[in-house]
Amino acid sequence: MRKWTGDIPKVVYTHVLLIGVPTIFYYCLRVGGMPLIRIHMAIAAFFLLSSLIIFLEATNALFRRFAVKNKRSDANRFSQFKQSAKSVLGVSGNTSYLSTKPLPRCSFLVAAYLPNEQDIILDTLKHILRTVQRSADGLEVILAYNTPIDLPVEDDLRRLALVHPELRLLRVEGSHSKAENLNAALHIVTGKITCILDADHLPAADCFVRAWRWLEHDYDVVQGRNIIRNHRHSLLTLNIAIEFETLYGVSHAAKSFLTDSSIFGGSNGYWRTEVLQQIRFNPAMLTEDIDASMRTLLSGYRILHDRSIVTTELAPADFNSFWFQRKRWAQGWLEVSFKYQRRVWKSVHFTLWQKIYWTYLLYFCVLYSLIALQILPLLISLFLYQGDLPASENPFLWLSTVITFSSGIYQTLVTMKVAAVRYPLFYFLQHAVTIFLYTILKNMIAVVGLYDHLHGHNKWVVTPRGVKQKRRTLAVRKAPVLAPSAAGVGSVK
Repeated sequence: MRKWTGDIPKVVYTHVLLIGVPTIFYYCLRVGGMPLIRIHMAIAAFFLLSSLIIFLEATNALFRRFAVKNKRSDANRFSQFKQSAKSVLGVSGNTSYLSTKPLPRCSFLVAAYLPNEQDIILDTLKHILRTVQRSADGLEVILAYNTPIDLPVEDDLRRLALVHPELRLLRVEGSHSKAENLNAALHIVTGKITCILDADHLPAADCFVRAWRWLEHDYDVVQGRNIIRNHRHSLLTLNIAIEFETLYGVSHAAKSFLTDSSIFGGSNGYWRTEVLQQIRFNPAMLTEDIDASMRTLLSGYRILHDRSIVTTELAPADFNSFWFQRKRWAQGWLEVSFKYQRRVWKSVHFTLWQKIYWTYLLYFCVLYSLIALQILPLLISLFLYQGDLPASENPFLWLSTVITFSSGIYQTLVTMKVAAVRYPLFYFLQHAVTIFLYTILKNMIAVVGLYDHLHGHNKWVVTPRGVKQKRRTLAVRKAPVLAPSAAGVGSVK
């Protein structure tokens, strides 16, 4: 906890600056006789826009997309009318591709910092080697790791590699980051498809089969769905689990459906190897995955999100780890936004709709934590000026308030519908009760991340992984080697 307590002065400073100073400013404006209703309505419009996008994404993700079977010509008139109506409403889904060619040779690149992940790396590799379906051309698993000292687990890894020749061990000397480990592995990878995994991720058996149907056609990267398996550990991991179901089952999926583009999330991403070798990763970026995503899209390549490609991972088990992980994410997103926003608008590879949507993802989401805070100094200044908070008679403020609160409820209900794991109902109820405080906490972390970014503080703090974290693995079975004729797959939900 000592590392996090060092950020307490930043929390106090940033929030005094963003809440205390504006409160005094707004109070002085009120004393001077200036009504602040226009400012209040502008902030309400900001919340309203964000809420409407939540409604749009949740509604879109609620229906099956990239999942419908080919339309039958013998369907009755009512079925044809129903399908036409759904198509007009944009909720009919798209025809799912089926593989026409055998699954080629596949590679896993597993990145690890062994002093941190030595307790879990063997389980991860054994899961991959024993579970994942293999093509006739074979499977390759490369463990690209760095460690400042020799560790006993390296002997265990070498013994495992003797039993499984498809496992290749690559100790990257002088590496200080995941990006450097992955870049080193790209020199020796031999698969036509490459999946990048973090050391705590356990992929489903059919992951490559599902990804191949997109990579065989016009897509270059397929991002799968990450879910939390240690959700029972604490209230924090429970909230993260539901949050991840919302992110990967609703938000990311809808963005892919609506804009035909997506992001690579750092793990459980499936690449055409030749594209990945061209893009590579930038060790100087805090979120090398989002940076690689933007360079991929700006290069004219296509990224798709398929929420049926499931992997499980470990959520941060304590508050300290959660704080620094989310601060790095917030700060890394800032870096990417400032670096690439202008290039997005100049790019010939983005449609107008994609440019608008990526502006929302980059700048709008970065500014959200700052603008959302401004509702507090407005209300506090009103309370100081009048001695109470009278109910507003402005219909727009009431409308925006109702839509803002109902959007979160609606999104939670949709998440319950499309969740990869059928969590108990009380999980969602607890999340609904704590979501307000959880959102405030994330906004607070984002503000501190902005402070660190402006002051050039970009030190990477490793998220601890270990055997003390409770894990729950997906029920998967060992699958045989795929024959060339078994490459086709069914539809995705």
